Amino acid sequence: QVRLVESGGESVQFGSSLRLSCAASGLTVSRFSQGWFRQAPGKTREFVAAITRSGKLTYYGDSVKGRFTISRDDAENTVYLQMNNLKPEDTGVYYCTTSPVLPGGWLQADAWKDYWGQGTQVVVSS
Repeated sequence: QVRLVESGGESVQFGSSLRLSCAASGLTVSRFSQGWFRQAPGKTREFVAAITRSGKLTYYGDSVKGRFTISRDDAENTVYLQMNNLKPEDTGVYYCTTSPVLPGGWLQADAWKDYWGQGTQVVVSS
């Protein structure tokens, strides 16, 4: 059974840093591409970052470029999202997802059809 479990979300102040983790079980992350999405109240799920199966390529949403970094620890079978210089607009529930390959239309949450975690809440106050 495949499980993705996010953790690391909390309430922080503007300008703070957080590192989110997505621990995988039932699959080997090095054989999959991974993505992070977030969803603010009343809004659709927004693309944050993705890393390819090889781990060599990473992609970021425009609003987080230069502040967030996606990475993967194959030994820990875990994907991370390092978030620096957090802003109130970064508030939301953060979800990790995985797919055997980077799916077509990967900027859209609907393109990731395989596995999703339950999410972890991030609140950034000004």
